[in-house]
Amino acid sequence: MKKDIQNQAGGESRVEKIAVIPNSSKDLGLVNTKRLVEFLHDKSEVYMDEAYSMLGMNVKYVSSADVYNNADYAVVLGGDGTILQRAAQCAKRKIPVLGINLGKIGFMTEIEIEDMECALAKLLNGDFNIEKRMMMKAEVRKGNEVQFSFHALNDVVVSKSIGEKLICIELSTDGEAVNRYRADGLIIATPTGSTGYSISAGGPVVDPCMRLYVATPICAHMLSVRSAVLSSNKVMKIKLNGEYGGSDAVVTGDGDIQGYIKDCDEVVITESEYDFELVKIGNQSFYDTLIKKLS
Repeated sequence: MKKDIQNQAGGESRVEKIAVIPNSSKDLGLVNTKRLVEFLHDKSEVYMDEAYSMLGMNVKYVSSADVYNNADYAVVLGGDGTILQRAAQCAKRKIPVLGINLGKIGFMTEIEIEDMECALAKLLNGDFNIEKRMMMKAEVRKGNEVQFSFHALNDVVVSKSIGEKLICIELSTDGEAVNRYRADGLIIATPTGSTGYSISAGGPVVDPCMRLYVATPICAHMLSVRSAVLSSNKVMKIKLNGEYGGSDAVVTGDGDIQGYIKDCDEVVITESEYDFELVKIGNQSFYDTLIKKLS
């Protein structure tokens, strides 16, 4: 059971076990990762994937699964994409994540590299808050049979295959029709994902702590089309209708291809039983970050 280290009156706190998750394409030579590990030396038990063992850093090298199994908290060096790749694994184990920004935007990786040691000191002392973000679960069904499922923090996207014509997508919630789209695809975003692909397609910005879905079509061939904001308490279904468009589509979750669907297949989306926990250092609000990153 993970230790609750948040400060309480009269008590001391210490993060005992930290998983360090680098991105070697963002941190060339893992220069910043080595700097982070050096700072944590003698302050905390640090775990890293054994794939990095040749670097000989003063950490405990374990299998990729045990990196998460041993951790109380995770520190991710990279961009938001690096966090998205690890989100499901951390959420399933209730491991809060601190993001160090080595990317371009960084809505979740809010700590800039020059502030890394200060942020780590606050983490070690319990001087932080944890912000919970909803995730969603997607099941791809053929008839009544589930072909595969996955969890996503940002978005689930159904889009046309390369070279295919427009696809026709029918969207419903709890069995009630929402809309039919002839488009390149449809984005279903969480509030966290509202500042990602969804906003590029014209979707609204949503406070990341809310619990809802934003459905936004991609390049719709329609005179009038708007994003739809839908309750996360209801079951959403996306059905591909080949009668009015292409009969093949790609299903992606947080930017990664999960599989393919054909005419009459369904993608069923429900709120995940897991929440993603994000470590927040300092008092900068989501809207401060929004203005800073997108203005």
